[in-house]
Amino acid sequence: MAAARGSRLKVLAIVLAGGEGKRLMPLTADRAKPAVPFGGIYRLIDFALSNVVNSGYLKIVVLTQYKSHSLDAHITKTWRMSTLLGNYVASVPAQQRVGKHWFSGSADAIYQSLNLIHDERPDIVVVVGADHVYRMDFSQMVEQHVASGAGCTVAAIRQPRSMADQFGVIDVDPEDPRRIRDFLEKPTDPRGLPDSPEEVLASMGNYVFSADALEEAVKADADLEGSKHDMGGDIVPAFVQREDAWVYDFKDNEIPGSTDRDHGYWRDVGTLDSYYDSHMDLISVHPVFNLYNEAWPIYTDYGPHPPAKFVHGSRDRIGHAVNSAVSPGSVISGATVSDSILSPRVTVHSFSHVTGSVLMEKVEVGRSCQIHRTIIDKGVFVPAGVHIGVDHEHDRARGFTVTDSGITVVPKGAVLSS
Repeated sequence: MAAARGSRLKVLAIVLAGGEGKRLMPLTADRAKPAVPFGGIYRLIDFALSNVVNSGYLKIVVLTQYKSHSLDAHITKTWRMSTLLGNYVASVPAQQRVGKHWFSGSADAIYQSLNLIHDERPDIVVVVGADHVYRMDFSQMVEQHVASGAGCTVAAIRQPRSMADQFGVIDVDPEDPRRIRDFLEKPTDPRGLPDSPEEVLASMGNYVFSADALEEAVKADADLEGSKHDMGGDIVPAFVQREDAWVYDFKDNEIPGSTDRDHGYWRDVGTLDSYYDSHMDLISVHPVFNLYNEAWPIYTDYGPHPPAKFVHGSRDRIGHAVNSAVSPGSVISGATVSDSILSPRVTVHSFSHVTGSVLMEKVEVGRSCQIHRTIIDKGVFVPAGVHIGVDHEHDRARGFTVTDSGITVVPKGAVLSS
């Protein structure tokens, strides 16, 4: 675990976890986006919380709102720290403390939760999103923030200039490339960076604030007519306007145990295609994102499951998996699994083939099935002989979602016929 730099300063971490995640439907039909399972044994929020904890910050509040039951349950059961030392991860729902309305944006969520800051009285507030896959030592960002004297620091990752229209882009001062000159929402032709003209800095949705400056900003924003009360869209531009915002370049973040291949990895899994692609990044021989870095672990709890089991060894009935991640409690019985991720308690029966797919907890695949480039949500039973991901028109006729890139998604609770 990284030692927290600036350890004399009191730091409170706020994780914004109220997102609905419409673009991840149907995976978010029954759960908040941060609660969506990922990588077999994790939830998306585990990455944000692990980064904060590994950075040495152990006072954390998680602001929730949309369909938060499974998220609250996961946090309560998994994220327990030493109360003797005053450490905590607290899930805090919208409480209507300042009026009879729910959170109307990420900035409003913090405004309505200022009592949490008042109770803790931190010097620094680290604000992070709950639905990205990455590793980051926030103590390095806090160190730069304190040295700069700025009220706000925005974490940013370098992206090709041709992709700028997909991000909030940070325009820096060429004379002082740490200072933010402008904040551009999905620009079509932004300036490149002074040291790399074909790259731009895209906001990662992670911020560091001086506590007093954050409180002042969200209070002022709460009274602004026409504001969307959004951290990236309203609060950061307000700091930029008064020349009080700096940028932290993610390429400078050093993580113990990282490799050249996965250094600087960050993915916004906001769409079904990006969610699927991020899974595929995990399972190559040399993964693009390495879950096996023991120096910076991703923490979670996946229950008391037995080891994965591979059974049957006759010539035409061999249970095996290649280029895949198979979670505890899973049974591959005389079936072939390749280029896939299986969550706990998945069963694949004889003569079935699962290729390039993501199967969530307690999915059962009957005999002689073909599952190809498919995401199957929790608890779905696939009857014998069913093909999914092979004929997209047939998939759509059964009510499944098929993405532009050809990924089929079977929702939680779906009832399939043979």
